Amino acid sequence: MSFVVNGIMIFLFFILLWALIVLVFFRNEVRAVFARDPAAKNLFEVVVLYSGVQALVLYRIAHFLHTIKIPFLPRFISQLARFLTGIEIHPGARIGHGVFIDHGMGVIIGETSIVGDNVTLYQGVTLGGTGKEKGKRHPTIGHDVTIGAGAKVLGNISVGDNSYVGANAVVIKDVPANSTVVGVPGRLARQDGKKIEEQLDHVHVLDPVLSQIEELRTRLEKLEK
Repeated sequence: MSFVVNGIMIFLFFILLWALIVLVFFRNEVRAVFARDPAAKNLFEVVVLYSGVQALVLYRIAHFLHTIKIPFLPRFISQLARFLTGIEIHPGARIGHGVFIDHGMGVIIGETSIVGDNVTLYQGVTLGGTGKEKGKRHPTIGHDVTIGAGAKVLGNISVGDNSYVGANAVVIKDVPANSTVVGVPGRLARQDGKKIEEQLDHVHVLDPVLSQIEELRTRLEKLEK
């Protein structure tokens, strides 16, 4: 019985130690959760139970070791994070502050990816390459970008600041700032060239194909009359 009690005490000690480390050194990740997730209730819950926070913390550690040329260990940490959270971030990727990975299962961020500040990634997002080329082969994501669930952004392309990539879109071309991209392959739907104030509104997203169909339907009705 004492063995079980001791095991529980050790486990709780490491949980509290982890929470303390995260709160002291990784406050930006925690703040991002409270800013964008209405389900976040308290600090302890976010630090211990949010896989996106855990994955980013382990990435920060692995990235630091990667930058000082430590062999093997950075990749080991990234694979450990993948095992624990379902989120795979290469230690070589460059990720800004205030990034929020919501739910996170299946998120992949490739080696030469660059992610700006205040970016939101939903589950199943891939920032990947398109072949075996060397050098910069993964996307560059600007600041204040939201990428919906299941979206794939592939190749050495850029997504401009304050843009929105719709759920399950496949983006293989550059996206200008203040734009919305939807569909397969990704099609651009500008929102009047203005800043998209509500990043988390997945319902009211312009679809250029549906817009064209609606225009054709309206013209057809006029012709029939």
